[in-house]
Amino acid sequence: MSCRSALTGLNTASVSWNPNLQSEADALLNEIKRHDPAAFRAALDVEHYLHGLAFTNGVRAYHAHPYHRDLKDPKSIWAEGGSRLLDYAGRNEGPVVLCIPSLINKSYILDLTKSRSLMRSLSKKGLRCFLLDWGDVGETEKSMGLEDYILGRLHHCVQEVHKQTGRPVTLLGYCMGGVLATAYSVMEPEHIERLALLATPWDFHAGHSSHMTVIRNARPQLQSVIDYADELPVDVIQSLFTAIDPYGILQKFADFSKLPADSVEARKFIAMEDWLNDGVPLAPRVAKETLFNWYIDNLPGRGIWELDGHYIDPAEINCPTLLYIPQNDRIVVPESALALGSLIPNAETKLVKSGHIGMVTGKNAIKNLYAPLAKWLISQPK
Repeated sequence: MSCRSALTGLNTASVSWNPNLQSEADALLNEIKRHDPAAFRAALDVEHYLHGLAFTNGVRAYHAHPYHRDLKDPKSIWAEGGSRLLDYAGRNEGPVVLCIPSLINKSYILDLTKSRSLMRSLSKKGLRCFLLDWGDVGETEKSMGLEDYILGRLHHCVQEVHKQTGRPVTLLGYCMGGVLATAYSVMEPEHIERLALLATPWDFHAGHSSHMTVIRNARPQLQSVIDYADELPVDVIQSLFTAIDPYGILQKFADFSKLPADSVEARKFIAMEDWLNDGVPLAPRVAKETLFNWYIDNLPGRGIWELDGHYIDPAEINCPTLLYIPQNDRIVVPESALALGSLIPNAETKLVKSGHIGMVTGKNAIKNLYAPLAKWLISQPK
């Protein structure tokens, strides 16, 4: 649709091109001029129809597919509000690891399927693994801010893990969970033995990310929605992610329409898409702090993010730290995560050829993340 509507602007040279693309634009226009205008428009309409049909067929196939996630959660050994602490290896004697996911999506991204589960993979290596499932936003969570989550709920969870094991705790944070883990490690260093961060943002203005621009332009509407709904609804969060790469959704369903329904690839697509569509709303204070204080004002990246009267300075983290950074990440651009690695003394940084989610669930996750991460966790001195 965008190609069809842009054709007139292209022919009249009214399209403003990125200078890096100007030579390609000129070549494209010269090629178009070699064809009959009516025939070219007709051919473009055919392509438009075929792409739209493939997308529609993909969505229909997704809704009709019989796959559903049937992995059972391990037992919960602690709960507070809507949050639970899941014990993935009650009898293991290896190092203790508490995994912290994002507040936005469900925690089972780290336990998606039997063959794509960071939690189960680490547990099989002998590590004593726990997963903090933040849960939904209930009445208790509605009044909570980031400080309440970090110094309240996360702190209580760390205390429970130490009580259950009697041993030091390693924090493993993924995405937004990594930001929370970083802040906690600054505020409560005596409770943390090691820190591992996966695709964790810090400088929210780094790189060529469009996140800040999207959120800044939508700030008045977002503010109104949060105040009216007393939360940031899941659909709005999904819209923000969609705005970053609007054509990506069209393409992924078009590609899915070509997969055999009984193929392994189709089941993996369904598992991932079900998780993406199983989001969690954000409490109103958390929504404003993350969207406005992080993405627009970049408080962490500027060194002025404050919790309980203390600026969160990663330079204060002295425990062994390892960062895994996906090179093809469009949700957390690599420059944002690299900025955090440069601030933590003696932090070890590993770049992985994958995307944000693919790093923990993709076909190369075992080789690129699960195995080397387990080796690092086990090899560190007790």
